[in-house]
Amino acid sequence: METMQKVLLVITIIGAVNWGLIGLFDMNLVSSLFGSATFITRVIYTLIAIAGIVNIGILFNNLEETN
Repeated sequence: METMQKVLLVITIIGAVNWGLIGLFDMNLVSSLFGSATFITRVIYTLIAIAGIVNIGILFNNLEETN
């Protein structure tokens, strides 16, 4: 389970870096690599969203364990 959490965290970080590039340089790395509005791009964005949602759950589980 810990390995899966780390993989999902890395995916979330990649998504955050992509948003940082968009905000700072108006450069979308995912679209640059895989094309704009392609199926692969949509799959990547979906995986990043799922990873972010799972990480929210992990955050709340860790908060409950410390209390």
